Amino acid sequence: MALSRDQIAMRVASEFKDGDYINLGIGIPTLAANYVPEDISVMLQSENGLLGMGPYPTEAQIDADMINAGKETVTAITGASIFNSAESFAMIRGGHVDFTVLGAFEVDVSGNIASWMIPGKLVKGMGGAMDLVAGAKNIIVTMTHADKHGNSKLLEACTLPLTGVSCINKIITDLAVVEVKDNEFHLLEIAPDVTIEEVKAKTAGKLTISNNLKVMAF
Repeated sequence: MALSRDQIAMRVASEFKDGDYINLGIGIPTLAANYVPEDISVMLQSENGLLGMGPYPTEAQIDADMINAGKETVTAITGASIFNSAESFAMIRGGHVDFTVLGAFEVDVSGNIASWMIPGKLVKGMGGAMDLVAGAKNIIVTMTHADKHGNSKLLEACTLPLTGVSCINKIITDLAVVEVKDNEFHLLEIAPDVTIEEVKAKTAGKLTISNNLKVMAF
């Protein structure tokens, strides 16, 4: 069975390391703020000017002025800082973000990512993605493995305008965890009740199955 959006976010959060400064992109990535492991401390950064973002607010906690880059209401943890977007982008461009999680339309075997534009369709725009793929030290993509028509999003070569080149290390989808290495996708984990054949059928780029393939645990 394919993972839910929250399960993908939970698996993403398990990649966080104690002390990381992390930027979460719009969509599934932002959900990871709800699943930061209790035994670590991280600082979540939003490019609109917040360092120390917390989980989504309860109804009683909602503050319409406290938002993330996707204009969703958020909370701030103890010790958080609020500043202007210029300072936020200076932090990203200066290489001070350890980890970023981005959504994508396509990723290919070279680690290229297309996430900002579909010709002929209205999309919100680049946002901070181009800066993040250039400035963050570690980049993971979260997305569904295939689009709503069943077409693979893990390609031999991206067909849409690129956000970044040779910058993606790992992809966590609703079906699998895939490492991007040596111009191949390497299947590391599969979701419970998902078969290798299903992952292969929905992966257009070259896929190598790890000898230590695991089933994701929740």
